[in-house]
Amino acid sequence: MELLEREDSARSVVYTFPHLTIQEFVAALALFLTPDRGDIKTLLTEVHANADGRFEVFLRFVAGLPSPRSAWILKEFLGPFPHQTICRVIDWVKEEVQRQIINVGSEFGKRSLLNTLHYLFEAQNPALAKETLGSVETLSFSGLGLTPIDCAVLSHVIGPCDTIKHLDLGNCRIQCEGLKRLGPALHKCQHLGLGNNDLGDSGVKLVSEALRKPACKIQILELGGVGLTDSGAEVLVSTLITKPSLTELELSHNSLTDRSVPALRRLILTLPKLERIWLWRNKFKPTGKKELRSLKEPRPGLIVEL
Repeated sequence: MELLEREDSARSVVYTFPHLTIQEFVAALALFLTPDRGDIKTLLTEVHANADGRFEVFLRFVAGLPSPRSAWILKEFLGPFPHQTICRVIDWVKEEVQRQIINVGSEFGKRSLLNTLHYLFEAQNPALAKETLGSVETLSFSGLGLTPIDCAVLSHVIGPCDTIKHLDLGNCRIQCEGLKRLGPALHKCQHLGLGNNDLGDSGVKLVSEALRKPACKIQILELGGVGLTDSGAEVLVSTLITKPSLTELELSHNSLTDRSVPALRRLILTLPKLERIWLWRNKFKPTGKKELRSLKEPRPGLIVEL
């Protein structure tokens, strides 16, 4: 926008952006249009190291501009982006994710990793995501609040990968909207942790849909403290009895009553590899608990935590 400024008798014209996001986008474009940016990786690393997050939108634009779709649309107006700059940006995204993946012991570390995964999402490059996360076996964001957009990012970057064995999203304040975004990727891991999220029966039904996929690899499922009731448990059990590979099931801190006992009995007697099931802190009466404990007799070695 063009503004006319008056200072005493002098007049001058200045230009300003109507929205900060437009300024961030133009700044990212300038990075690609400035010739001979040999120091671009160093510059991006320094910018990303800024702890207050002021450059996050700028960096997401930088990561997204090399994508074929973005480059093709802008080529008509700006010409092609320098190939060398594109390669350096892609290399930086890959290196930054790999640098952050080993530093997730704190909430700050988890947030930093999630931010770098947003760069992978903006890049819209499944091959890059697969190459970057190709050796990662565990992704843990437990205790970090995730928005539906964050969940969409996780789903996108996990989708092309076949190596992630443990996905821990416990206590991430995920609700049904976020779970819908995660749906396409939940079945790809062996150990899925979703405990202490406000999912309710409707959210557990979404998990059941992921479990029904023929390629589902889940062996350990954590759904403790998700607001599961008897009706939701019936749906879950109906799905789980078709998964003979399940070895551990966590359903503690829910609202299950004796009405769920027949379904749980059917589950335990059907799954030959089930080794442990957590059911404590539910609403079973003494007779229901007794019946569940008695299932250890036909299933020697099974641990029923009540």
